[in-house]
Amino acid sequence: MSDSRHVVRFEPVGIEIEVDETQTVLRAAAEQGLMLMHGCKEGQCAACKSFVLDGDDIELERYSTFALPDFEREEGFTLLCRAHVYEDVQIELLNYDEEMIRSGLPIQHAVAQVTSKEPVTHDMRHLVLQLVEPETVAYFPGQYFDITVPGTEESRSFSVACTPTADGGRLEFVIRVYPDGLFSTFLDRELAVGDRLQVVGPFGVFTLREGRESDLVFVGGGAGMAPILSVLRSLAERGSTRTATYYYGARRKRDLCFEKELRALEEALPNFRFVPALSEPDADDGPWDGEVGLITDVVKAHETDLSEADCYVCGPPPMVEAAMEVLAALGAPDKRIYYDKFTTTGTP
Repeated sequence: MSDSRHVVRFEPVGIEIEVDETQTVLRAAAEQGLMLMHGCKEGQCAACKSFVLDGDDIELERYSTFALPDFEREEGFTLLCRAHVYEDVQIELLNYDEEMIRSGLPIQHAVAQVTSKEPVTHDMRHLVLQLVEPETVAYFPGQYFDITVPGTEESRSFSVACTPTADGGRLEFVIRVYPDGLFSTFLDRELAVGDRLQVVGPFGVFTLREGRESDLVFVGGGAGMAPILSVLRSLAERGSTRTATYYYGARRKRDLCFEKELRALEEALPNFRFVPALSEPDADDGPWDGEVGLITDVVKAHETDLSEADCYVCGPPPMVEAAMEVLAALGAPDKRIYYDKFTTTGTP
């Protein structure tokens, strides 16, 4: 082991990995196929918060004190997505999923070519890429990839909407366009069919827990459509009979997408229902006879007891936070609520 590599031991699972000083602990784990709980990878969300049992020589990159207040850091808590270790350490995982932890897929770097980019609403785009090198990348339905913005060092995270088995080497994304979003502005103005992009992944724990028959509740909004679509498509591929409901919140009818496919999935999956809701229906968009109101209120109206359910939430951070409160109030256990928050650089 070179001088710049140190052993990190994770408890209570008893797994050891080597971590280079230049890498964060989370990144090193991911590259070695270890699936630790995480959300934003940017020190903002606290999903990867852990406790240092042994070792002090740990430095953190910039992070939010909302995710890790100073008093917690002093007590020994750390954020794995920001932590660099300069000695051997032992870390206690606080949020972890024993089934998932060893089932991770190692991160790969790939080049992909744009095959299409189509508007699916006035401010969302359906981007389809074909992997060039390597020609396929393994991932679980619901995971996400980082795409580098050409000409910059910056990358942005986007969930895959397709399934690993559906189409060899094809990656589909649903991307919301923000007026000054770094990637979305580039996507809208410059990116053309045939262009190549650097893609890294997979990341994320937003994926089905195998071997369970519990009810599934999905709550989404905006580009949160992508990972949920991926999971639903994979349920259809395997002919699942699990009870599943997808609550999707949009502002107006013009903000809905993939409706036709979701209605077709209701036919394909015997126990699946799609429940879209509009918070501000507008007569200009045509008649609407579906649910009206905030998606969290619609969930409250339809669900009574989620103590045995697996819940998946994906969308803009305020929606995710509100949904998690509602799901918890309906009895959903913390460790059975899986979420992806889409942070943005542009103004919504």
